[in-house]
Amino acid sequence: MNRPLLCVLMLALTAPAASAANLVKTYSYFSVGGRTLDEIQNQLSKNGPEVKSTGSRHPGATQMAFTNRISYEQGAGFCRVADAVVTVKVKVILPEWRRPRKSDPDVRLFWDTLSADIKRHEERHVEIAKNHARSLEDALKAAPPQKTCGDAKAKAAQITATELARHDQDQVRFDRVEAVNFENRILSLMRYRMQRIEAGQLPPP
Repeated sequence: MNRPLLCVLMLALTAPAASAANLVKTYSYFSVGGRTLDEIQNQLSKNGPEVKSTGSRHPGATQMAFTNRISYEQGAGFCRVADAVVTVKVKVILPEWRRPRKSDPDVRLFWDTLSADIKRHEERHVEIAKNHARSLEDALKAAPPQKTCGDAKAKAAQITATELARHDQDQVRFDRVEAVNFENRILSLMRYRMQRIEAGQLPPP
């Protein structure tokens, strides 16, 4: 699912301490009720986070904000990026089932499988964002010198826009692939989980 992005360019006059791309991650949860699969699905559709880019609610979401901190070095007839630190802040929103007493084992098996897959899906969104944050940081540090610091800042903004566009494309591509394979993936995961339960490698649901 597409993720709304916030990119804030902070231009520092003094070089910050050298650092790799940073990831700041937090979690929040929304409640899901229901005793049957249909009731759970309705709860996910009703209570799931609304994603502005799609205008609909989803069983999970990851909100992302990229921040660049860039310092510049000015010399005789040139200005270049002295250092760049990229931070991506993510908030992962996941469902939490209020499991009824004596709930059906098949429903519990389905929920355990589904919730684990939702978490895996959102964590992959985080990894995609982190990878692009690293790429952006590397690209900013490798930016060629410009005649003026104004030109250098404009070049940094161009590099940032290009990398974030690539990031958006990768996120959309990942969602598209996941959507196509969703049903087969869940069925396969449920069979695998059941086999592990029968083999004593997982507790019963």
